Amino acid sequence: MEFFLFLFLGKPLWMWLIFLTLVVALLVFDLGVLNKTDHEIGVAESLKLSALYITLGVTFSAFIWWQMDGTAAAQYLTAFVVEKTLALDNIFVIALIFSFFAIPREYQHRVLFWGILGVIVLRGIMIGVGATIVEQYHGVLYIFAAFLIFTGLKMLFVADKEHKMEENGVIRFFKRRMNVTNELHGHAFFVRKPDDQTGRMVRYATPLFLALIIIEIADLVFAVDSVPAVFTITTDPYLVYTSNIFAILGLRALYFALAAILHRFAYLKYALSVLLIFIGSKIFVADAMGWEKFPPEWSLGITFAILAVGIAFSLWKTKGTGDGGDAIRMSI
Repeated sequence: MEFFLFLFLGKPLWMWLIFLTLVVALLVFDLGVLNKTDHEIGVAESLKLSALYITLGVTFSAFIWWQMDGTAAAQYLTAFVVEKTLALDNIFVIALIFSFFAIPREYQHRVLFWGILGVIVLRGIMIGVGATIVEQYHGVLYIFAAFLIFTGLKMLFVADKEHKMEENGVIRFFKRRMNVTNELHGHAFFVRKPDDQTGRMVRYATPLFLALIIIEIADLVFAVDSVPAVFTITTDPYLVYTSNIFAILGLRALYFALAAILHRFAYLKYALSVLLIFIGSKIFVADAMGWEKFPPEWSLGITFAILAVGIAFSLWKTKGTGDGGDAIRMSI
């Protein structure tokens, strides 16, 4: 029993085990039951799965309230909403990656599923390191905050910059250093085929594996923004990690629901910019007002307000638009 009461990053081990058990159960249910075979996930199925993950993520706040307090629950919900919103920006890039590598929709879930496993590990490492740094050097929060403000301002001015995958240095790097087939081989990440010069059987990566690597790297880039953003909301590693993972878990399902209508959110990037500026400025506002911290209830309400305005404006401006391909490219 004492083993389960052992404190890990400030929380009893049993709390971590409950969360990780729930995550593993969701992943097993997803791959072993819902998606045992490759198939194209439709909008209806995607919306149901997305609603399930959002419900579970929000419901987990009740567990936080029960074990901690209402303030912690509000911080968790704010972090969950912020991370979920910033993940929308990731969806634009995922859509671009799948389009560039011509990945059929029936194989996209497989890439995203294995991508999630990498995210769970990599985010855990980043948050663990970040929590240790924040605990020893509390002033680093001001650096995080300033970085978020700078990032938000930068996004406002480069929101319409076109991103060209063919100029991506990472793709060129991997293609120079590993054998990559020109075509897909079903849902396989690797295949064995004769070398063009020697005729010997060698292992080749497929474009599916390359898409997985690029998506993982893209998530690391986005984590540079999202993880500091959550640390300015709460420095509790348990709240930071659980809110991050619950938000990311539903990203795959949300992707299939939004992929066809991404052009309707062409102006959401501006709302994300304002959101980053707001999150970064909270610590400075709290200091100026003499508060111990920015009220979490206010933070949650303002976050919802910024997103609501951004979504409403985006839907209004893109009303009646048809093909969203150009809008997607312009918004990345």
